[in-house]
Amino acid sequence: MPRHELQPGKLVAGFFLTLAGVIYAGDAGGLWETPWFAIIPLVTVGLFLAATVALLTRAIRRRRATRRDPVTAASKPG
Repeated sequence: MPRHELQPGKLVAGFFLTLAGVIYAGDAGGLWETPWFAIIPLVTVGLFLAATVALLTRAIRRRRATRRDPVTAASKPG
């Protein structure tokens, strides 16, 4: 049993923000040239995908909880 719940949305967001940091680090180190506006679409797409994955994960977990115990899942708030 894992100690904490896996949160794939945070994993996706972290990946895209780390990628943005690597791109800026490569630019600062002189390995390549990156225009300042190139990061905006990358971070925006990453946050959109993270939100989508988080919503899908929540929907799947709710559906599984409803199948396991309909009385307890129906009484849960939120």
